[in-house]
Amino acid sequence: MPLCFLTLEVGSTITKANAFTLEDGGFVHRAQGFAPTSVAAGDVRLGVQEAIADLEAHFGPLPPAHETFVNSSAAGGLRMTVHGLTYSMTARAAREAALGAGAIVKLVTAGALSAYDLDDIRALRPNIVLLAGGVDYGEKTVVLQNAEKLAGLRLSAPVIYAGNIAIRKHIQQIFAEAGMELLLADNVFPEVDVLNVEPLRQVIHEVFNRHIIHGPGMGHIAELTRWGILPTPGAVLRGAELFAEELGDCLVFDVGGATTDVHSVTDGSPEWAPRLVEPEPRAKRTVEGDLGVYVNARHIVELQHDPEWEARLADLEAIPTTERAKELTRWLCTQAVETGVRRHAGVVSDLYMPTGKKQIVKGKDLTAVKWVIGTGGALTRVEGGDVILRRVCTGPGKYLLPRPEAQILLDRDYRFSALGTLAQAYPQEVKETFRRWVAEELAESGRRPVSQLRAPRLR
Repeated sequence: MPLCFLTLEVGSTITKANAFTLEDGGFVHRAQGFAPTSVAAGDVRLGVQEAIADLEAHFGPLPPAHETFVNSSAAGGLRMTVHGLTYSMTARAAREAALGAGAIVKLVTAGALSAYDLDDIRALRPNIVLLAGGVDYGEKTVVLQNAEKLAGLRLSAPVIYAGNIAIRKHIQQIFAEAGMELLLADNVFPEVDVLNVEPLRQVIHEVFNRHIIHGPGMGHIAELTRWGILPTPGAVLRGAELFAEELGDCLVFDVGGATTDVHSVTDGSPEWAPRLVEPEPRAKRTVEGDLGVYVNARHIVELQHDPEWEARLADLEAIPTTERAKELTRWLCTQAVETGVRRHAGVVSDLYMPTGKKQIVKGKDLTAVKWVIGTGGALTRVEGGDVILRRVCTGPGKYLLPRPEAQILLDRDYRFSALGTLAQAYPQEVKETFRRWVAEELAESGRRPVSQLRAPRLR
């Protein structure tokens, strides 16, 4: 009998269970179960047990020897404050690292910390404090002063230092004398225009694991797996990274009731790279907390200033059942995707210099993206998700968007979260699973691989 695997996703509202078998070097999806997350009942195990029971109703009893992997967003993100030298460099790099690692950035400061900044930090009661600043062997004074001020707060939260490597020992001494926990990560900006966020992501994830087990019942869920608990956004991002390694650059949308998450894995195109004014990470995630198709539906309508659709909000349903509700959700999805991708993508603008006009780019270049994917949520449950995603494939203009020849995929089984979690132990098998899935999708639709599609001539 092939090896069996169970993935659990303990979300803020829904708990999902997926069963996979490992066959011929790839995962085969066997069944899925759902249940309401039971945080309000005081123990998330109740929802997990119901989701597994729902799965077993389709799959049959799980074999005793199955292996379990877990991701979760049920406890919410770690409240994090970030303190660097300049917003455009260290502070921004730290924000990129936090997204996907289980942290929510509540405060960003640049330069010397003021008394007002310290008051804000106390009021926020962060779960984690990030101190960064200075390229390696560069600026020291302000970073050391900020360390002394933070140490003076005597916070119970751990401090991560991810700045100038030359003053590490001084930083360690300052926080040791204050009796505060200090964790070390590689400098997020070791050199000018060099962004290094992955080591910091890993440290934040370690703190996330320590934090999440304090949720009601999460300690018992953690005992089900030997791999720790991944933050759900980090699982999706890891899935996107492995997809891109195997099949090419990708852009992944997850449109939910409260938020729209946009993940991209791409270095951009050589055409636009020389015009970038700031480095961008290869793997980037943005969370649009005001773009949800249920909780934040009214906000989407207000952004569009459309009285006709505002009048239609009476038709809104959490799970659309009527044709009018489906039509409304489809329109809300369209607005969420188009607004979300514009916020995520690079913007082209003109800079006027003494020598003349120069074109510059600020943000993520998506023009090299080969695959645009909708995963889970509204995009895969409402008819027309592929049409919605196709609308953003217009190529470079004011925004650096995917080109028209990009391929569209709908992940109706929400593979990216589950497979990103399995990738902790089986990265090559996850890549093979994505490769097979795409081959099946292309065969069913009669489409050609992206490599066989000829790109239109740039205008």
